[in-house]
Amino acid sequence: MQDQLFTLPLPILTFLLSAVAAVLVWRRDFGNPLARGLFTTLFVTQSIASLLVGLRFGYGINTFIPLQRIFPILAGPLLFAAFYALTAPRRPVWIAIGLHVLLIPCMILAFIMISRAYPLYDVAIAASYLAYAMLIYMLWRKGPDHLTNARLDLAEPLRLWMLLAIGLLVALTLFDSAIALSFAWQREDAALGLISIGAVAMTAGLCAAIFAISRARPAPVPTAAPTTDDPLLARAETLLNERSLYLDTSLTVDRLARRLGVPSRALSEAVNGATGLNVSQYVNGFRLRHAARLLVETNDPATQIMEKSGFLTRSNFYREFQRVYGQTPVAYRAGAKG
Repeated sequence: MQDQLFTLPLPILTFLLSAVAAVLVWRRDFGNPLARGLFTTLFVTQSIASLLVGLRFGYGINTFIPLQRIFPILAGPLLFAAFYALTAPRRPVWIAIGLHVLLIPCMILAFIMISRAYPLYDVAIAASYLAYAMLIYMLWRKGPDHLTNARLDLAEPLRLWMLLAIGLLVALTLFDSAIALSFAWQREDAALGLISIGAVAMTAGLCAAIFAISRARPAPVPTAAPTTDDPLLARAETLLNERSLYLDTSLTVDRLARRLGVPSRALSEAVNGATGLNVSQYVNGFRLRHAARLLVETNDPATQIMEKSGFLTRSNFYREFQRVYGQTPVAYRAGAKG
């Protein structure tokens, strides 16, 4: 018994990492508070679910089994609703949340409880994972400019998160199905082995998620300002330059489109058609050119120039500046003034 008390089951480690990820997500500015809340809720529910699994299979505490079985049905809806919150106006988002996060899981649980068709629960979970993987894929296919409520510098990283979410849901489908079949065939040892493997995979995935959350950065952009005869893009360039909107770190496609008085889709098509860039890359070009100009015209430290140019972190600023200009901000300044 004493040895068991000092054993740390892998699901407990997953619980701790999920809690860390929840804190990091809550502190992250996505450009939309609702999306941030939904991502945080996802990691919180995953944290609680992992804790309950660890208590059950690591310490033999079976009191919370009914509660443990509720959380898996929420993973797909929460993931989809969080990404959808970055793409749609406020009212449709709340409707989607009500439908996917509350109505659908409640209907599934109610059907199973009323009909007592408990074996169908595992089938319902697997079907839910696959269905929401497909829905997220449909959002991903629409491109970065469809994330109209997301911060522009996070549009590309968020699309990568979508692909990771799809992979996670597919992996969960395979693992949960294999575990359910093992229990159904009364092969408990095999089921416990799969749970351990799943916990290891989940732990690795959470580590990758934590790294991605803390290191997400914008995509590279060209150093020269694009030239175009498109009247909408000319208005956008005038607005961005005259009012320095590109310095606003919370700028989104939707906010910029509203300032121009056009739909988000029209702005996205104009930028892509004239420059071959998405809106995020287009705006980040203004930020980098602004930083390069300040490096030449002022003696301000590079960290102050970073803040004055709309970048949030020193690492992102240095990495992107070197990627685009081929040298660090300090070296660029020395070369320009030397």
